[in-house]
Amino acid sequence: MLTVTPAGQRVVPAPPARWRRVVAVIVVALVVLVGGAGVFVGVRLARPLPVPQVQVTLPDTYTIPGTPPQLPWPGMGQATVEVEGIGSLGSSGAVRPVPIASVAKIMTAYVVLTDHPLGTDEDGPTMTVSAQEAAAYPAQVAANLSLVKVSAGEVLTERQALQALLLPSADNVAQILARWDAGSAAAFLARMNAAAAGIGMADTRYTDPSGLDKATVSTAADQVKLAERAMKVPALAQLVAMSQATIPVAGLVKNYNTLLGSDGIVGIKTGSTMAAGGCLVFAARVAVGGRTFTILGAVLGQAGPPNKILPMVLAASQKLVQAAAAAVGSYVAVRAGQQRGRRGRGRGAGRRRYQHLRCHHERVAAAGTGRPGQALMPAADDSRRSV
Repeated sequence: MLTVTPAGQRVVPAPPARWRRVVAVIVVALVVLVGGAGVFVGVRLARPLPVPQVQVTLPDTYTIPGTPPQLPWPGMGQATVEVEGIGSLGSSGAVRPVPIASVAKIMTAYVVLTDHPLGTDEDGPTMTVSAQEAAAYPAQVAANLSLVKVSAGEVLTERQALQALLLPSADNVAQILARWDAGSAAAFLARMNAAAAGIGMADTRYTDPSGLDKATVSTAADQVKLAERAMKVPALAQLVAMSQATIPVAGLVKNYNTLLGSDGIVGIKTGSTMAAGGCLVFAARVAVGGRTFTILGAVLGQAGPPNKILPMVLAASQKLVQAAAAAVGSYVAVRAGQQRGRRGRGRGAGRRRYQHLRCHHERVAAAGTGRPGQALMPAADDSRRSV
């Protein structure tokens, strides 16, 4: 067969039909092969990857060198100190429920803020001082209670009421807050005790919202449990760190906790009655190894003359804070470049390929000195875990 072309062009013979069939078969075969490969690759990619297995090559625990901390415990009452993320640094005195005076107001504020959350930049809802609450003020003054002046019809924001409660430790405002929050003191006390039970404060019982009643009792250990919860409420942590505030009728009020701002102390609440002695639940921030830790503690039952018990408990607490801060040190647990584990992935036929995981930065552990075998939880994955 010949292919006819216009004049002047070369005649090209047409390929035999047999070769055309061969070429067609080859093209079809290539298409099939390529399509088949696509199916094969698609099946391979659709299969789930084998689960990587991680093996930790670092020790589970480290022994931190040093000697156990010797804290200057008060010679009376009871006390306890802990560092968040590290644990207890010890305690002193008999662990038994004792009167706690105005330290009870930590729970009062905690319950109010649980029921009526307050942002750090918010004033919150308002409450109005009743005629009955204002009329009780002269008798409360005669009884030498801790108070702020109020008047009938006075409007307080939630923030102002909590400032009056926590800074000058106003017993009368504790009652006003209880009525505003729960409708009655009895209903509010039920909420306080329910909150205590929920936190695990087994040795605590609240019988009034101010702590004036000596039947309101707790332990130093229980109050530290509460302190840990309370300091995680931003508005509460902000309020207890204030040295002063202004209330509508009372005017400028100051915080009885004169340790604020020294030794990293940021709270929390003082208390003092003749039945309870001097009491303080405290919180302090300390920087170690590039991280900030919170020291929490409570000192209860510092007995002495009425005008001395508050200064006594403040002095005893400050010594504990200073010693606790000195007892927290840094320790290089994992150095940069050190292998911290290996990650394996199956490759078929029982073979496994391992990838070594190394630490890119030094991991510095903060710990109480002399605490052998403290767990530092090294990680052997791509996450960052605190040591």
